[in-house]
Amino acid sequence: MLTDLARSFGQLTDPQSRGTIWRALGLTVLTFVFLWVLAYYGLASVGEWLIRWAGTEGVDGFWVTGLEWLYGAAVVSGVLLASWLLFPAVAGLTLSLFLEPVCRAVERRYYPAHGEARPQSIGEIVADTARITLLTVGLNLLALPVYLTLLFFPPLHLVLFYGLNGYLLGREYFEMVAVRRVDSLQARALRRSNGMRVFLGGLLLAILLTLPIINLVMPIVATAFMLHQFERLRGARR
Repeated sequence: MLTDLARSFGQLTDPQSRGTIWRALGLTVLTFVFLWVLAYYGLASVGEWLIRWAGTEGVDGFWVTGLEWLYGAAVVSGVLLASWLLFPAVAGLTLSLFLEPVCRAVERRYYPAHGEARPQSIGEIVADTARITLLTVGLNLLALPVYLTLLFFPPLHLVLFYGLNGYLLGREYFEMVAVRRVDSLQARALRRSNGMRVFLGGLLLAILLTLPIINLVMPIVATAFMLHQFERLRGARR
């Protein structure tokens, strides 16, 4: 697994991968900038309404200043927490747009004898991407109250976050590279029969995705890593 991870980081130096890396990096950053701007204006509107409401209730002076400070701190904390929770889903969505070029670059370098991947329809790609992205976002939002509760019991919140996203990322990345070579049912069957290995791979990716700077190139690294894992497991099954 560590060998495959080292190969995947080495893929970043591949001249054929550089254009894809910059495009994926730019799209990831732009997506988060858009979400931050949207969240800022949305929460600012709520804050203005809250201050106006406090004024109608006779709250003024020191209490209004205190309320503004508390609300500002809550907004910043909420945006940072949401960014942390949603990064795996955003990275997966970005991956879906650049999956094929990255996989082709890896296969040219390490698996040249495997030939072309099977053709996928647009409907199949969109359906698989939407299913996995919605699952990732939905489960993280459902777990949000538990995350907030476990903040008072460190490091249990980290155990939950990395455990849940390790499962989701392992499933997401493995199936997205696997369906290039086998159909969806075969991809799920291969993942389930090697559940612990895929989970550990996803756990490793989840940890790296939360590291600043490194996380910006992780969609590329994760794609290459899971492609190596898939080829190992497919070869072992044969």
